Amino acid sequence: MNKPTRARMVMGTALAVAASMALTACGGGTDDASTGAEPKPTGNSGTATVADPLVASYDGGLYVLDGETLELAKTIELPGFNRVNPAGDQDHVVISTDTGFRVLDAARQTFTETEFKGSKPGHVVRHGGRTALFTDGTGEVNVFDPADLGSSGRPQARTYTSAEPHHGVAIELTNGELVSTLGTEEKRSGALVLDKDGKEIARAENCPGVHGEAAAKDEVVGLGCENGVLLYRDGEFTKVDAPDDYARTGNQAGSDASPILLGDYKTDPEAELERPTRISLIDTRSATMKLVDLGTSYSFRSLARGPHGEALVLGTDGVLHSIDPETGKVQKRIEAVGAWTEPLDWQQPRPTLFVRDHTAYVSDPGKRQLHSFDLESGKKLTSVTLPKSTNELSGTVAGH
Repeated sequence: MNKPTRARMVMGTALAVAASMALTACGGGTDDASTGAEPKPTGNSGTATVADPLVASYDGGLYVLDGETLELAKTIELPGFNRVNPAGDQDHVVISTDTGFRVLDAARQTFTETEFKGSKPGHVVRHGGRTALFTDGTGEVNVFDPADLGSSGRPQARTYTSAEPHHGVAIELTNGELVSTLGTEEKRSGALVLDKDGKEIARAENCPGVHGEAAAKDEVVGLGCENGVLLYRDGEFTKVDAPDDYARTGNQAGSDASPILLGDYKTDPEAELERPTRISLIDTRSATMKLVDLGTSYSFRSLARGPHGEALVLGTDGVLHSIDPETGKVQKRIEAVGAWTEPLDWQQPRPTLFVRDHTAYVSDPGKRQLHSFDLESGKKLTSVTLPKSTNELSGTVAGH
């Protein structure tokens, strides 16, 4: 969610009530909607399988592209504002619509029959070979093995329902523990942990405005707060305090290759839209936070991690900054797009970063373009101009 203040969150709630078909706003996760109309494929026949597909949303549908050539393989009409998320396997992408989470077989460019219905579908989290869906309107969590998406019928899922519906997030660890947020529609306060049998084993309620998650090396989970970051490891919660009284780290990116989490950092609770220039690096070993000023602002769609654990930030200066998370030093600057300004409305298009293996994909909606870059050399691999400006960008797991 790119709404850093309590006032903005209240306003967002009011808007959501006024627009009954809208889903919960959020960044780095999935929360908003389409009209629910049945998607209509257009363009190519879609019989050929697309290798390592990308999926980009636009106003009125989805583009499915070849991940190597960026060739447009299929246009799928799907009215409204839809969000796109990796499902966790080599073929599928999860699409958030007004009716719930729908599963798109991106490799074959067609929707499957699998749907997790519910109002306000929220975050989609992949970790340890499991995918967790959080439905904000019901508080329901569904966790499944993405490998089962290729089978007929909806995959068997572990389910859990929060005490009250809220804009939340959940993640399942490899030992079967489920970390899930605590809150109501008006206030979010922390998280709890359930063991594999569903028994509560840990709880923390010192994380106001809890939002977003990321997992670091050794399976340490971080949850963003309005005054720091809440860490969970080996059965215990630890709070990392921010250096400012109000410091929202609502969006994070983690890597199995690094013990350090990358987060945003916003300090103005009254801003209609804060455009921060500092990022946060949260060391899960020492439970400390380091701030790095990039000299450029960024948006909630600007954070990612590289194959070696690099912290990647797409700045409004048009540069993809590759940062050593241990030192906070910028190691590489890749000229990706031209300078841009983050729009006030979080649903409006802006350059977006998606990273898969050693390739960074960056959209440039102002020019209707999409580019791919090699993260090792910094060289541009290819570009494409699309019929319409794109908004969100995601894809399958590499290795098709």
